[in-house]
Amino acid sequence: MVFGVPIGRNERNRALPVGDGRFGRGSRKLFALAALTLAIAGNPAGAPTASAQSSTAGPAEAVPRFGDPRGKPEKPSEPVRTIRFLTGSAFPPFNFVDSTGQLNGFNIELARAICRQLKAVCTIQAEPFDKLVEALHENKGDAIIAGLSQSGNNAPDLAFTIAYLRLPGRFAVRKDAGIRADPAGLSGRTVSVIAQTAHEAYLKAYFPKIRIVAEKTAEAAREALKQGKVDAYFGDAMSLSFWLIGTGSDKCCQFSGGPHLERFYFGDGLAIATARNNTVLLANLNYALSEIIGSPQFADLYERFFPLGFY
Repeated sequence: MVFGVPIGRNERNRALPVGDGRFGRGSRKLFALAALTLAIAGNPAGAPTASAQSSTAGPAEAVPRFGDPRGKPEKPSEPVRTIRFLTGSAFPPFNFVDSTGQLNGFNIELARAICRQLKAVCTIQAEPFDKLVEALHENKGDAIIAGLSQSGNNAPDLAFTIAYLRLPGRFAVRKDAGIRADPAGLSGRTVSVIAQTAHEAYLKAYFPKIRIVAEKTAEAAREALKQGKVDAYFGDAMSLSFWLIGTGSDKCCQFSGGPHLERFYFGDGLAIATARNNTVLLANLNYALSEIIGSPQFADLYERFFPLGFY
């Protein structure tokens, strides 16, 4: 089914399907998360800063600013008046079809913010994830906002904006353990991780003195932590944040240590893709993102869809 909707509205949806997935360098896509439903009431708060973050809600954290290291781009001399966004519909909480049949999610709301910033008339249409690049080349849309990998087969045909969000790795420990998640604090301890992932490779490279317990699934790796069979768990921070505040964890555990963002293992982050020759649109998207990222509206958007901040 294909969904096409104008994106001038700004609805909020508080029931967000979320889950876990595997993210690796060079993968063709960010895998859709295994869904579960987390009902979020009111205006959820984020969490303390990354170095002290726990599974207890607290003041909203500052969202790291991922962008062009050369600085903010200037406003393009040639504006765009219309943008046709393409997205998927099964990568919650970034893009999904909500209970009313409408497209919703972090990416959808970010697209709306971009269009307001550029004063452009926009639409957004959902296509099967593996058909998004084809749809762009067939001129069914102008830009893809769906978590496409910036490397591999996508690189030759597409241009990417600055990153607007990156998905780090993080450690979780039991609340009663008093464990510091750094190389010294974890030395000699057991850490569960999903087997054959970038997270396991990262542990082998940077935490050589730990004992790795590689599990087939995130559920098994996190359950080992919950039951105290291992001292810590290391995995995708975004999906881990939902587990920490969801019913599956029984509030056993919390983040420990800060985010791990090495690009070799965890990729270049989420960005918007355009046709490589569409330089005017790319410049406008980069300008809009540079104005939005780090602003209060971006922090609010992050807080709404990620009630426990994962940085």
